[in-house]
Amino acid sequence: MYPQEVLAKSKKGKIEVRSLIDRGSYVRYEYLDPKTGERSEEKVKLILRRESGEMEEYFIIPLKQEGRYLMLRTEAKGGRKVWNRGKVEDIF
Repeated sequence: MYPQEVLAKSKKGKIEVRSLIDRGSYVRYEYLDPKTGERSEEKVKLILRRESGEMEEYFIIPLKQEGRYLMLRTEAKGGRKVWNRGKVEDIF
């Protein structure tokens, strides 16, 4: 029923269909200490923007096990500014 190109095999060996939920663009940013310019925490913020303009926001937090992360969904706060190599920019 589904083309071979959209089928995937899970770690358990189960065949699954990759089905698009939506697409759009994203922004990732980190948090710096304003006095030193160094990262203040290991967390990263990820903002996903759908083609419709709606946004989803997540914190990505590294776990103790290397290569593993926890994503926590947060309330979407809309537009804001970020620091980009010496200048202020809108996130999108």
